Amino acid sequence: MNKNLRKLFDISNKPVRRIIGLMSGTSLDGLDVALCAVSGSGMETKVTLEHFDTVSYPVTVKDEIRKVFAKEMVSFEQLCLLNPWLANLHAAYILECLHKWGIKPQEVDLIASHGQTVYHSPKILHQREGFPNATLQIVDGDHIAVDAGIITLSDFRQKHIAAGGEGAPLALYGDYCLFSKHGEDRIMLNMGGISNFTFLPATLDASAVYVTDTGPGNTLLDAFARVYFNEEYDKDALFAKQGKVSEALLAALKDHPFFKEPFPRTTGPELFNKTYVEKAQERSNTKGISSYDVMATLTHFSADTITDALLSVLDKDKDYAVYVSGGGAHNPLLISLIKQRMPRLQIRSTGEIGIAGDAKEAVLFAILANEAIAGEGIDFGKPGMPAITMGKISFPA
Repeated sequence: MNKNLRKLFDISNKPVRRIIGLMSGTSLDGLDVALCAVSGSGMETKVTLEHFDTVSYPVTVKDEIRKVFAKEMVSFEQLCLLNPWLANLHAAYILECLHKWGIKPQEVDLIASHGQTVYHSPKILHQREGFPNATLQIVDGDHIAVDAGIITLSDFRQKHIAAGGEGAPLALYGDYCLFSKHGEDRIMLNMGGISNFTFLPATLDASAVYVTDTGPGNTLLDAFARVYFNEEYDKDALFAKQGKVSEALLAALKDHPFFKEPFPRTTGPELFNKTYVEKAQERSNTKGISSYDVMATLTHFSADTITDALLSVLDKDKDYAVYVSGGGAHNPLLISLIKQRMPRLQIRSTGEIGIAGDAKEAVLFAILANEAIAGEGIDFGKPGMPAITMGKISFPA
C-alpha cells in the first residue's frame, strides 16, 4: 500500500486525531487557525480546542485578494497566481502557529483548509439556464500539504454542489455533530460577512434540522466603513450609533427576490455589495443621507433580515437558545436590534458551550475533515442538505 494511504488509514483508526482547521472568510481579515483534538464521528464527535489564533492579513494580501474577490471580470493570471501564493502563505502561517505553540508538524494528523472564496454563484443568483450551482475557493491543498508536511483536506464545497447542494452553508454538519442537545432547541447563528443559522431541534431528529444564509452580516458594514471612514470595520458600531435609520433606504434594501427564496438559500458579496446599496439609494432617493445614517441603516438591514428569516420558521410561543459567532457577535448594536425584535431569544456566545465564537468556523472545518476520513455522512433528508462527506485529499511530497 502507498505509504500515504497507509498513514491515512492509520489516522482514521486513531482514538484521537489532531486536526488543524483553517478558515478565511469573506471579511478578508485573516486566517483562523484552530488546532483540535477530535475523537469519534457523527453524533459521537468530541472536540477539544487545544490552540487557536487568527493571523491577520497585511494590507498587501487583502489588496491582492480584492483584485479577484466577488468580481465577474478578473485577470485570469491574477487568479492563477493567487491559488498557490495564498497556499504557501497559509502553510507558513500554520508553521508559525505550531512553532509558537511548541508543537511539531509531525504531531498533527491533518489540515482542513476551507480556502478563500473568490466567487459564489448559486443558480438563484446567476439564473443562467443549463448551468448548475457553482462556487470557487482558491488556496491549493497540494501546496499546503507539501509546504507544511501534513496531509491536507481542502475544497470541501464542491462535493456539496455535486450532490445537489449550493456549496453552503456547510456549518450544519459540524453544528449538528457538536452542538445538538437533547431537550433544548438551539439556533447556531453565525454573523460573518454573510449571516447564516442552523436550527438544532431538542429531539435530535436530523430530519428536523434546517440551515440557511439569511443575507448580509458584516459585508456591507465593512465595505462602507472602508468607503466612508477608511476603517476595516465599524468597531463597536461606533459609526452606526451616530446615525438614524432611513426607512426608505431600508425598504429598498430589503426589496430583493433573494429574501423570498425557500430555505436553504445561499448568497455572498457577489450580490450584497457596494453596487447593491447604491442602486437601493437611487430607487429610494436617499443618496443625500449622511454616512452615519447609511451605517445605521445597513446595521438594521442585517438585523432585520436575520430576524425575518428566524421568525419565518420559529414558533413564536417557544423559547430558543441562540448561540452567536462570527464578527457580528462583537457588534453591540446588531445584537441589540436582534434582541429587540425577538425578545424571547436567549442570546449567548458559543464559548458557553465549549468553542469560542471566533474559532467556531475553523473548528467546523476540522470536523468536516474528521467526517471525511472517519465518518459516514449524516442523512438530513432534505434537498440541498445532502448526506455526504466532503474534502479533497492532498498528500505531502
